[in-house]
Amino acid sequence: MSDKICVGAIAGAFGVRGEVRLKSFCAVPEAIADYGPLATEDGRSFKVTLLRPISGGLGARLSGLSTKEEADALKGTRLYVGRDRLPSLGDEEYYHSDLIGLEVRDTGGQLLGHVSAVHNHGADDILEVQGAGESLLLPFTLAVVPTVDLAAGRIVADPPIETEDRDE
Repeated sequence: MSDKICVGAIAGAFGVRGEVRLKSFCAVPEAIADYGPLATEDGRSFKVTLLRPISGGLGARLSGLSTKEEADALKGTRLYVGRDRLPSLGDEEYYHSDLIGLEVRDTGGQLLGHVSAVHNHGADDILEVQGAGESLLLPFTLAVVPTVDLAAGRIVADPPIETEDRDE
């Protein structure tokens, strides 16, 4: 699935006629319906028709689903689209999937680890960097991550300096 990008996930049934609660990972959540049929990891394909915004996502109808039980069975299913159907990004913009796996070094060249995940809890993105037996969370801001070189597979980071509590 390396040529596919995860754009959403099914959070469960919504209603009794096969509608689903859809969690969109798109910058504009409603854009998930603009990319054409969405595919699952096991090869199924669904046309998405958005119904309305709901708490925790979007109410949607997926082609081929007509019962609550069918919708419930898909809970947790991730939905993908071909990278070629996604919009081009501007400078200093990246798809999360492009960042995962990149090597992360500090400004002095020391290896910190590799990006294992990208999180977003409402503010800026946070890079999770898996190093030698530990994880490091870095705000994905220009101040902390001044360089992203996709061609070289490398990120240069300037992690905040940790301070120790001192009684003076």
